[in-house]
Amino acid sequence: MQRFFPALVGLIVLIAVLSSCMFIVRERDSALLFALGEVRETITKPGLYFKFPPPFENVVYLDKRLQTIETRDPERIQTAEKKNLLIDSFVKWRIADPRQYYVTFGANSNAAVERLQAQIRDALNAAVNVRTVKQVVATDRDTIMKEIQSAVARRAQPLGVDVVDVRLRRIDFAPEISESVYRRMEAERKQEANRLRASGAADSERIRAEADRKRQEILAKAYAESQAKRGEGDATAAAIYAKSYGQDPEFYSFYKSLDAYRSAFADQNGTLVLSPDSDFFRFWDRARGDKPAAR
Repeated sequence: MQRFFPALVGLIVLIAVLSSCMFIVRERDSALLFALGEVRETITKPGLYFKFPPPFENVVYLDKRLQTIETRDPERIQTAEKKNLLIDSFVKWRIADPRQYYVTFGANSNAAVERLQAQIRDALNAAVNVRTVKQVVATDRDTIMKEIQSAVARRAQPLGVDVVDVRLRRIDFAPEISESVYRRMEAERKQEANRLRASGAADSERIRAEADRKRQEILAKAYAESQAKRGEGDATAAAIYAKSYGQDPEFYSFYKSLDAYRSAFADQNGTLVLSPDSDFFRFWDRARGDKPAAR
């Protein structure tokens, strides 16, 4: 047993030395290979790598994944109208240059977060201070986010950091100005509503007047056509009557008298005051065989 003990110790030492000469870079990490305290190589591709054992060479790992900075408390920012807004934002960032990042912050990610938060605060102040409440809340929100991202990305680039996105998550009014802002917004909405109502009323009157004009035109045209048709019908009827009267005047006179009798006696309670020798009864006299009176 004493004969194998030195060989076992030597094997353990060899395994320890070999393990210290190998390191693995995962997909989510970047690695900085240091040789006697200086960065010799930056490794960003995952895999198995070899190095000299410490203290000749050692490895520092940096997280290269996309990271998020969220404000714990909303930032109080003043607008161009000297009114305070409470703005809650978040930033997406990642390490773009591991060597420069390590030179600036070392392996301490908290220092990087604090530096970026300060830069975000400065860019947010610069973007909001020159705008009104309405512009910040409604019209220029996207523009403000682009300005902040551009400013922070420009300042963060020398630090080895890439700022991917900046978002304003929530914008609230400070308690001391909320009521006045709400009243002004309500007045503006009422003014806009009144303008739209007035415009709608004017449009409705114009549409109604146009519809009435077209209706009058259509009725006038229809009346003219109906009168023309009625005239044509009356002329045709008159021609037919004249033709019929010319063929047998006596029968035509008799037929018209029957119409007159029918109309006169339609009301059974009515009273007619006529002379016995009136022309109204001439066909009655003929029916009794009397000769018509000379006229």
